[in-house]
Amino acid sequence: MWKREETGKAAAPAQAGGMTSPAKAGMRPTAQAEDREVVTIGKSIIIKGELTGSEDLTIEGHVEGKIELKQHVLTIGSHGRIRAQVFAKSVVVLGEVQGNIKASEKVAIRDNGTVEGDIMAPRVAIAEGARFRGGIDMQQGQGARPRGDQKGVAPETRKGQNSKGKATQPTVQAGAGRA
Repeated sequence: MWKREETGKAAAPAQAGGMTSPAKAGMRPTAQAEDREVVTIGKSIIIKGELTGSEDLTIEGHVEGKIELKQHVLTIGSHGRIRAQVFAKSVVVLGEVQGNIKASEKVAIRDNGTVEGDIMAPRVAIAEGARFRGGIDMQQGQGARPRGDQKGVAPETRKGQNSKGKATQPTVQAGAGRA
């Protein structure tokens, strides 16, 4: 959305369709080591609704609704407070998230980060000191089978199920937050 000039000068963002500059919207573009641009939503910004984009994003403010950055990295900063369903390539949580997170690569909950909701990602990292309440589904790619679909396993041999596929004991999830 906003491009840097190669000479290192600040570029004037394009104004199209009523769009405001990143500074006016409380968003700051910053450069990462890989020369990817990251936009930051400041801690005084509150967004209610659907947030989509095609660049990496750091949120220090409040977002309620839905966040969709399917091919990019979403970082919830230490001041970030999210009440949303999150879809991204990778999600790093330093603040608070209430809602389900689905990532195609990885979810990392860092020290002092909090997630209350289910996580679906091939790789999940929960640091010591982080807080997590919910379920984790670490499927491997698009072809992963949903829970309970254990093809080729006789119903009576499925853990915790009787011959009719009914649960014989309550499902207990292991406590998280300890690496």
